[in-house]
Amino acid sequence: MTPLPIEIPASRHRTASAPHAWRSAVAAAVATALLLAGAARAEQAEAPAATSHQDWGTAFQSTYVWQDKAAFPAAYSGPDSLGTARALSYSFTVTAMAGMRPWQGGELYFNAEGAQGVPLSGLTGLGGFTNGEMARSATPSLGLYRARLFLRQTWGEGGGEEVQAPGLTQLAGTADRRRWVLTAGNLSVLDVFDNNAYAHDPRTQFLNWSFMTYGAYDYAADGRGYSWGAVLERFHDDWAVRAARFIQPYEPNGQPLDPRFLRHYGDQVELEHAHQLDGEPGKLRLLVFRNRARMAGFQDALDLAQATGDAPSLDAVRDRDRSKRGIGVGLEQAVGDDLGVFARWSRADGGTETYAFTEIDRSRSAGALLRGTAWGRGQDTVGVAAAANGLSRAHRDYLAAGGIGTFLGDGALRYGTEAVVEVFYAIQVARAFWVTLDWQHIRHPGYNADRGPVHVGSVRLHTEF
Repeated sequence: MTPLPIEIPASRHRTASAPHAWRSAVAAAVATALLLAGAARAEQAEAPAATSHQDWGTAFQSTYVWQDKAAFPAAYSGPDSLGTARALSYSFTVTAMAGMRPWQGGELYFNAEGAQGVPLSGLTGLGGFTNGEMARSATPSLGLYRARLFLRQTWGEGGGEEVQAPGLTQLAGTADRRRWVLTAGNLSVLDVFDNNAYAHDPRTQFLNWSFMTYGAYDYAADGRGYSWGAVLERFHDDWAVRAARFIQPYEPNGQPLDPRFLRHYGDQVELEHAHQLDGEPGKLRLLVFRNRARMAGFQDALDLAQATGDAPSLDAVRDRDRSKRGIGVGLEQAVGDDLGVFARWSRADGGTETYAFTEIDRSRSAGALLRGTAWGRGQDTVGVAAAANGLSRAHRDYLAAGGIGTFLGDGALRYGTEAVVEVFYAIQVARAFWVTLDWQHIRHPGYNADRGPVHVGSVRLHTEF
C-alpha cells in the first residue's frame, strides 16, 4: 500500500488573535480555491508520462484546514487552558520546491513557504493538539520564509536499486540499496527520522500531533518546525541506521536558533529494519534522542516554590544547561494492497520542560489507513487512530501546584491520561486535489480529568503537484 505523498512541516504556534482573522481566513480560502481550480483543470488535460529520473525539478503543495471545536464542560480553567466555549480555527500553508543534481550523487534543494492561521486558544490546553499544520509563528497575515535549504550527497555501493518518488524533499530517481547518504543544511528533523508511511503527514493523513511522530519526541526545531543540522545515514539491504545533530532555539519553543552546536543541540540515532510479514512489507524502528539546552527542571521549580511560598515557575529555574533523553519504538505494516497499520510507543525522562515539540512525556498510539478500492474509490483514504498521552510524576505535580508549562496551565490538575481518537475520510475530487472530513475526540484534555471531553470537526483542502 502506497499512501498519499508524505511531507511534514512539523510546526507549532503559541500566538493567537486577530481582529481581522476571519477576513484573512476567507482570503486564504479564496487563494486555495484558485489553486484547486487550476488542479481541476490539470485533471482534464492529458496526464504526462511518469518521470523515472529527474536532474532537476519543482514541486508544490497547498493546504487549508478549518476546525470547529464544540463547547465542553470544565470544573475550572487557567491561563493556559483550552477554552470551553465553541471556537473556530484555521490554518493555511503553501510550499514551493526547487531541486537539482549539481554533480554525481549530489542533490540541492530549496523550499519557500508561506503560512498563516489562528489556533484554538492560542495553541494551549492540550498535549495532542488538533492541527499539525498550525505553526507557532503563524499570524492572521500570510508570512513568507525559507523552509528548507540543504544538500544531500549519496555514495552508492550496489546491492540492487530502489525507486525514489518525487516530493518536496526529493527528486525522482533510483538509489543503490547499499549506500551512504549525508544530508546537511536547513530542514526538519522529521524529513529524515520516523518516516512512518501511515502516520506522519498532517497535510494528507491524521491531523492530531499525537500521530505526526512519537509523542514524547522533543526534537530540535524553531517556531516553524525547522532547524539546521546534519544527518549521516547508512543503508544496507533491509537495514538502515541514521544519526544526526540539529541546533536548538535560544528559548523553549522560540523562533531564533542558537548556532552553538557544540553546546546546545538535539542528537538522535535511529535503527530501521524492513521486513516481509506474510508477504507484505513493513518496517520496525528504534529511536533514541538526547537534547542539551538551557532548560528548566520541574522538581527544581517545585522546590523553589516550597521555599518561597510562591506558585512554581519554570522561568525562575531556567538557570543552567540540562539534558533531556527519550526513546521511541515504531511499526508500520501493510496488510494487503489497500490496508496499512501503524503503532508507536515513546517515553522521555520527564524531568525537564518541553523545549521544541509538545507537552507529552509518554505516549502510545496505533491506527490504520484504508484505500477506497473496495467501493470503487481507489484514491480515497479512510483513517482511524487512537493515542494515549501521559506526563511524568514531576510534570504532573508542577501543573497540579498551579505551574504554567509551555502549552499547559489549568491552575490545578486532577490527572488523567489524555486519550485521542481521530477518524477521517480523504476524498480525491480531482487529479491533484483532496477534500478531507475529520473528527477528533479528546478525553481529559491537557491531562485533566476535571475538563472535557472535547470534540473537534475539521475540513481540509489539499493540492500538490
